[in-house]
Amino acid sequence: MPNVAAKPDPRGWFGPALALVAAATVLRLIALAFDHTDLFVDETQYWLWGQHLDFGYYSKPPLIGWLIRAVTELAGSDAPFWVRMPGAVLHGATALVLGALAGRIAGRSAAFWAATIYVTLPFVALGSVLISTDTVMAPFYALALLFAHRAARGGGLQNALVAGLCAGLAFMAKYAAIYLIPGLALAALVSPAWRIGWRNALAMVVMAGLVIAPNIVWNLTHDLTTVSHTMDNVGWVRTGAMLNFDSMSDFLGSQFAVFGPLTFVALLVGYGSWGDPDKRGLTMLSVPPLVAVTIEALLDRAYANWAIAAYFAGTVLVVLVMGRRWRIAALVVNLIIAIAIPLLTVLAPWPDPNDEPLLNRWLGRVDLSDQILDLAQTNHVPIYSANRDILADLYYTGRDENVVIYAPNPQRRAQSYYEQMWPLPEDYTGKLLVIATTPPDCGDGPVAPMAGLDATGTWAGKGYAPYLVEARCVRSQN
Repeated sequence: MPNVAAKPDPRGWFGPALALVAAATVLRLIALAFDHTDLFVDETQYWLWGQHLDFGYYSKPPLIGWLIRAVTELAGSDAPFWVRMPGAVLHGATALVLGALAGRIAGRSAAFWAATIYVTLPFVALGSVLISTDTVMAPFYALALLFAHRAARGGGLQNALVAGLCAGLAFMAKYAAIYLIPGLALAALVSPAWRIGWRNALAMVVMAGLVIAPNIVWNLTHDLTTVSHTMDNVGWVRTGAMLNFDSMSDFLGSQFAVFGPLTFVALLVGYGSWGDPDKRGLTMLSVPPLVAVTIEALLDRAYANWAIAAYFAGTVLVVLVMGRRWRIAALVVNLIIAIAIPLLTVLAPWPDPNDEPLLNRWLGRVDLSDQILDLAQTNHVPIYSANRDILADLYYTGRDENVVIYAPNPQRRAQSYYEQMWPLPEDYTGKLLVIATTPPDCGDGPVAPMAGLDATGTWAGKGYAPYLVEARCVRSQN
């Protein structure tokens, strides 16, 4: 078990850690340049948000859209590389911030290892080849922790204000940043190192409130759209709770893959290390997201990434728990995963066991969109689809094409960003290229497909076909 000095010396770690993190980031960007996967549905949606700047969007707060817009504008390109490029850079920055936090708590060895462990975690490797709200939240969440700790250790009002600013930006990336509130409160209860005082706490809350105010106002003026969607994700709020122990065990099992098998074991050990005030504080900062999402999984279902907020403070905690051999073993295991993930994106569509590529979900999207767009241009008609995945990629792939794309007209409230922004106009009476799995019936029996679609990757075998029909027929189907 590493010895934690009362007054840790944090000097001397930054240079080696920066070299390692920079090397990992550059290698990831090189691999990204040779990535053969298509942008996923969420990624194309985030790109689309950036084309329509606002203080809020259908399912998430706005920071990811702003970021992608800024990067693609500076790059002069909307290519997948530039949409995804911020991921590796943001995770590299987060690693260094967590190193600084670990250095303040336990000295330079802990600082170096925190940065090293974080940059090799499986969820970091995945978040470096895709762009997600978790990734955009990460550096701001970590900075909020760092400056809150500085404020608590005599850093004063200025650090509290910076902590609030970063907490607000984390919230503007993903609402999961709300876990900072119970985490910091519980940490202050059990560890003097996290007690920032009432004046600093108020300053932090006010600053965070000012940052997130535009998104709150946007929600209030848009029928609480994002809040409603979040409640949809928390399924038991709408449909009632039921105990789903299989779902809970699946979620907890998935965390060994998200955080790394040996690092997750170390985290659980750290949660039991109640005698050390530093570990107690980090435990309280890490536990709330993991507990909350585990309960959500028990009552309904939860995705593996929903507890990512647990692993920022969690990374520092595991470094304090693990001895040298444990750290090295964890690093080796995580490195294998961290290398495999970008390698698979470069080799895609190989491997393809049973003639289905391993990364099938990230393939075939652009191919299908190109075929649909060609049909729409040839027939001079708008495209209509109720499928969110298809719409997302059509807007991205067809960004330079003069093709109009419509979603269904909302029934009561919009079920997607596309229904919210581009529903089929009530006054449109022309023909539509409908993309669906079920043939429309316009009164004379099912309509025959106008052509075949050579669906590959994620769309292979799904049965989507193009139908040329009048808009009134579509409305009658709805």
